[in-house]
Amino acid sequence: MSLLQSSNPILADSSLNTAANAGVFTAPRAASVNGVINKVAGCTLLTAVAGGIGAAVCTRFPAITMIAMIVSFLVVIVSMFAVRSSPKVAAALLVIYSAAQGVAMGSVAVMLEAVLASQGIKVGVGLALQAFVIVMAMVAAMLLAYKTGLLKGGATFQRGLTVLTIGIMLTFLASFVLGLFGIKMPFIGIGSALEGGTAALVGLGLNVFIMLVASLWLIVDFRQVDEAVKAGVPADMEWYLAFGLMATLIWIYWEALQLVFRLALIFGDRR
Repeated sequence: MSLLQSSNPILADSSLNTAANAGVFTAPRAASVNGVINKVAGCTLLTAVAGGIGAAVCTRFPAITMIAMIVSFLVVIVSMFAVRSSPKVAAALLVIYSAAQGVAMGSVAVMLEAVLASQGIKVGVGLALQAFVIVMAMVAAMLLAYKTGLLKGGATFQRGLTVLTIGIMLTFLASFVLGLFGIKMPFIGIGSALEGGTAALVGLGLNVFIMLVASLWLIVDFRQVDEAVKAGVPADMEWYLAFGLMATLIWIYWEALQLVFRLALIFGDRR
């Protein structure tokens, strides 16, 4: 069978088609959109619970934040390679991936709130909840755009997103490498939000742009799931498809978390 191409690291066309054609998935019933949605919803709940645990632990032991970030990064790398080489383990990996990302995001949210508190800025309902609301709004907007046919996620659309995404990745890679030599790229890091003035505003604009690019990948992911379901792939492939969607959702959340932090620093009420 041939499915729509996707540059999502999990839903890549080559690994998706290989897994489907090789008979890796053998459930007696066919996959469904609702099945994928249910798995994404369950993993989102797991991520939220893990985030609460991470926030609680980080509040008592701030040093945990860096450890959580390192573990989260390693889990992302290992999971993406492992699920593509052995798609059958997608279910187990998705649970680990969701939990690890949740702990890291909860820890970082607490750290960012501490930074705001040190600046005398009221956080209100909390950065984590605000970021979650933004993610849900972006999901609703992209789903509406997809269902109405406003955005179809076709080949041209995907090529454009791929170019933008590669550009973003290369920019952050360059920033990381230069940072090792003490050279700082302006506006890139979240630290630019603390500089105020033009640096903070440009950084905010870049943050919004990257979050929009991440959100647009949902259009491709939605279409990929639809194509897979229409092709009649087995039900156990739902975990594989859900993994790809969770990867995109978590990327959006990270950008949303930075966004609310930047907004609070620039426009927040100071005591």
